[in-house]
Amino acid sequence: MNTLIEELKNDHAEIVKVLTKVKELGISSKGGQEMLLAAKEGLLAHLKKEDERLYPALRRSAENNPGLKQTLDMFTKDMASISKAAIDFFGKYTGGGSGIEFAKDFGGLVGVLGGRIQKEEKIIYAEYEKLMR
Repeated sequence: MNTLIEELKNDHAEIVKVLTKVKELGISSKGGQEMLLAAKEGLLAHLKKEDERLYPALRRSAENNPGLKQTLDMFTKDMASISKAAIDFFGKYTGGGSGIEFAKDFGGLVGVLGGRIQKEEKIIYAEYEKLMR
C-alpha cells in the first residue's frame, strides 16, 4: 500500500476513534470538549493533507481521463455538503451541548463522515494507488 494512502487511512481511523470518544465522554464534559476539539483539528489536518498531496496528482491524471474527472467532480460536490455539515456541527457544539439534539446532530455527522470515508477508501484511494504503480 502506498505510504500516503496508509497515512490517510490511519487518519480516518483516528478521526472515527476520537469521535467515538466524544460520544462516550459526553459533549458537556471537559474531556468530551477536548476530544471534540481534537476531532475538529484532526479532520482539518486530514483534509489539508488530501488537498496538498492526494488531489493534485489525481487532478493531473484526470486531464486525460474523463471517467476520473467525473469521479473527482462528484467527490468535490459531495465534499461541499460534508464540509458544511462539519462546520455547522463544530460551530454549534464547540461550547458544549447535550440531549437529543446533540445525539441527532452527532449521529448525522458521524454518518456523513463514515460514508465519505468508505467512498474515499474504495474509490479515490484506489485511483491514486493505480497512478502510483
